[in-house]
Amino acid sequence: MEKFVITGGNALRGRVKIGGAKNAALAIMPASILSDEVCRIKNIPNISDVSLISKILAEINVKVRILNKTTIEIDPRNIIKKPVSCDIVRRVRASYYLLGALLGKFSEASVSLPGGCNFGVRPIDQHLKGFARLGAEYNIDSGVINVRSKKLSGNNVYFDVVSVGATINIILASVKADGLTVLENAAKEPHVVDLANFLNSMGADIRGAGTDVIKVRGVKYLKGTSYSIIPDQIEAGTYMVAAAATGGDVTIENITPKHLEAIKSKLEEMGTIIEEHEESVNVTRKTPLKRCNIKTMPHPGFPTDMQPQISSLLCLADGTSIVNEGVWDNRFRYVEELKRMGANISVDGKIAVIEGVKKLTGTPTKAMDLRAGAALIIAGLAASGETVIENIEHIERGYENICQKLLNLGANIRRISEGCEPLNVARVL
Repeated sequence: MEKFVITGGNALRGRVKIGGAKNAALAIMPASILSDEVCRIKNIPNISDVSLISKILAEINVKVRILNKTTIEIDPRNIIKKPVSCDIVRRVRASYYLLGALLGKFSEASVSLPGGCNFGVRPIDQHLKGFARLGAEYNIDSGVINVRSKKLSGNNVYFDVVSVGATINIILASVKADGLTVLENAAKEPHVVDLANFLNSMGADIRGAGTDVIKVRGVKYLKGTSYSIIPDQIEAGTYMVAAAATGGDVTIENITPKHLEAIKSKLEEMGTIIEEHEESVNVTRKTPLKRCNIKTMPHPGFPTDMQPQISSLLCLADGTSIVNEGVWDNRFRYVEELKRMGANISVDGKIAVIEGVKKLTGTPTKAMDLRAGAALIIAGLAASGETVIENIEHIERGYENICQKLLNLGANIRRISEGCEPLNVARVL
């Protein structure tokens, strides 16, 4: 079993470059099969979830070719129509985007129910409702979702709740459908906008992405394209929090500052100094951390994917902070691990009350999911003594070369059993 071992107490200093957005890549890679030509995708993140999606695409005869460590080429011209039900599908939540992409491509799709992080019920009813509005029928049989239509036609689709996954899936299904599809109460996250921009670069007609009303007029043909994925706002936010937790001085490069506004606002409220530049931010902290309250919400609110990381920081803040999880039902599973390190946290349903402590103490811990693992790394960097984190495969689903990047910032971190070397994208894919 591979683990991270962290000896805390070092203030992070230096520069770190952020990779491509995980959530954008995991939508854009399946979207590329809608093209009738070859697509080149740049700024691809070097993470295990990208590897898994590549393997799933290979199962349906889509060729993924590595051009360099951040660029891949996807050739869907020989794609075959078959159920996507391999075991890999159950290991990555974003595999459900193949439903919308294959439905848009072939007017039918069969995909196993997806996996990914387990922090609450994540139903796909809004996805299926949207497919039905486009004229598709569906059923779930032995863990496989089957969707098919004689002909997809544009329609109005209203989401009962804001859902990033459902918004993306209906865009994928409607981009080649006949007529106009109007998505209301749509998700506004940056990776939804990035997906729309990618599809538009292939000749799609999508307008309004980034607002709660998205209009998709179906087209007959999508050409190949060369497209660069946006930077990962959550990776950037994680390093911002790590810099604040250790009282460091870190410049975070290759970012889109606008995507970080909610995170920046809360860190500044806690006493962190943030200097914003065109494609970078500098994060420093010289005074004690102040308490603050957090409520996660859909974009442009505070992102749920940053909730565990900011909570680990609040453990060290003066006073009482309240964290209200407004998106998922069970995202506080990491709390018991932080309490083992000396944190004072009580949880009631979707609300956590955090009483700041003077210090955290290193201890053996387990990453319960991707962002929980990032929270433990932050806590370990700030703690006294040695923190051991197990189940680091969760962390590497979404953070490229995190061990090496932290080493470059002066952290005392090592990866045991295989050492602490950067993951090679050629090996991952």
